[in-house]
Amino acid sequence: MRRQFDQQLALLNRELTEMGALCEEVIALAAKALTEGDPALAAQVGPLDTEIDQKERTIESLCLKLLLQQQPVAKDLRLISAALKMITDMERIGDHASDISEMTILMADAAYETGDPINLDLIKEMAKETTDMVIKSVDAFVNKDLELAHWVINRDDVVDDLFDSFRKELIQKINENVKNGEMATDMLMVAKYFERIGDHATNIAEWVIYSITGKHEDE
Repeated sequence: MRRQFDQQLALLNRELTEMGALCEEVIALAAKALTEGDPALAAQVGPLDTEIDQKERTIESLCLKLLLQQQPVAKDLRLISAALKMITDMERIGDHASDISEMTILMADAAYETGDPINLDLIKEMAKETTDMVIKSVDAFVNKDLELAHWVINRDDVVDDLFDSFRKELIQKINENVKNGEMATDMLMVAKYFERIGDHATNIAEWVIYSITGKHEDE
């Protein structure tokens, strides 16, 4: 019985790893489409988000099967409960990447008044940081790595600082030229989506800590 249970847990880890890889791919694709201003590339994000949604349903079904058939206790129960919570955050990550791609398409179609170009270096950095956070949060779960989970949580401050810096740059752009206002507002929404992705990666890391220690991070 235990051997079968361990095999099912290994399958759960593989499914979560695959879902994490999809999240990584969808963030990278959305970021590339945004920075290159490529609506055709942005249109490829939606199908990947659909795959993430399907993964969520698959993993949810597996977790419920484990709970009903194996009736796990203690650490095993915490692990499966954490996985159920994590997939919700991972699904939201896919949604935010899709939101970014939709904004990219809208901005490509928008007839902005001529203004100054907006520097996207900070957005690129936010995309890189949030992608790293998502990857490492899933790795922390699979490898039961507390140190890596704490790294992800601490990294959220970096993403928040990048968001604040980008917001200030956008405000300055608007002050310099009112024609920058509409695009700056749209880019602020995009930056907020990246910031939220960082928050969801942090949530995943906190559930990793709970699955290992039985305590929430804020305790």
